[in-house]
Amino acid sequence: MLKKIENIIDKFTNFLGNLTAILLLLMLLNVFIDVIMRYLFKNSSIGMQEMEWHLFSIVFLFGMAYTLKENGHVRVDIFYDNLKPKRKAIIDIVGAVIFIIPFSLIIIKSGYDFSREAYEMNEMSGDPGGLPYRFLIKGAISLSFIFLIFSTISFILHNIGIILECEKERKSKLNEGL
Repeated sequence: MLKKIENIIDKFTNFLGNLTAILLLLMLLNVFIDVIMRYLFKNSSIGMQEMEWHLFSIVFLFGMAYTLKENGHVRVDIFYDNLKPKRKAIIDIVGAVIFIIPFSLIIIKSGYDFSREAYEMNEMSGDPGGLPYRFLIKGAISLSFIFLIFSTISFILHNIGIILECEKERKSKLNEGL
């Protein structure tokens, strides 16, 4: 049952990873077009420049969940690398429960308030030709941390599976010794 839940969340997280990759390509295309327009045609668009940082923000924010799934996040591996899989799994679970989930809940609440305020004020770019609907990009903050919590649940389930497998191997070795 745990593995099934983990697989469902991982499929969604893989979808987010693919979406992030597509958005990264769109961001690169946007930058390319903006540079061509600016330097070859002496024509610049504030909207295009703002779209660059909007896309970059979404790539960064949505990429967090996929990075956690792929175990690509930054950590200090001085001691961790030399530990046995069961101890690594315990450290990963404790770290997720103590740090990732509470921090994510704080950001979700703050990000929601941030986005709601932008929506209520009908906030838009202060520059002429800039993008409207600033609440959308601000809303991506909370959404990305919701995705990160889902990915964290899968991460925890994966590590529980490692612990259970280590225990099964330990019991098997004890039975062989009898």
